[in-house]
Amino acid sequence: MRILGLDVGSKTVGVAVSDPMGWTAQGVEIIRINEDEKVFGLDRLGEIIQETGAKGVVLGLPKNMNNTEGPRAEAARAYAKMVEDRFSLPTDFQDERLTTVQAERMLIEEADVSRKKRKKVIDKIAAEFILQNYLDANGKLTK
Repeated sequence: MRILGLDVGSKTVGVAVSDPMGWTAQGVEIIRINEDEKVFGLDRLGEIIQETGAKGVVLGLPKNMNNTEGPRAEAARAYAKMVEDRFSLPTDFQDERLTTVQAERMLIEEADVSRKKRKKVIDKIAAEFILQNYLDANGKLTK
């Protein structure tokens, strides 16, 4: 069963997908959104869901370092509700603390990618880390 991983921000949504066995995550793309203007990229997300045959969605939950939830966590939960309502798919969350830092470090150390190029792919790589961490910890959607 394929699962999508999402790294939801206020301007972009990084998207990753699992392999059919649910073992590995691969980055797909970055969807441009505009949270302030209520443009959430759900049409494109629907296309990706259809193309991949995804049966569930895992969203990064941006917790504070002290494990509390702030406004960005609330935004992620609201996005999950939109996904559930629009696509009738189960959603779950994965703590995403430090995934963007991990992604940036990997791009610098392993790929030696320039800052300009990193900015273009960082959210997709972060979505990949979110989904891979979820798959490693859970193996399947728990909701």
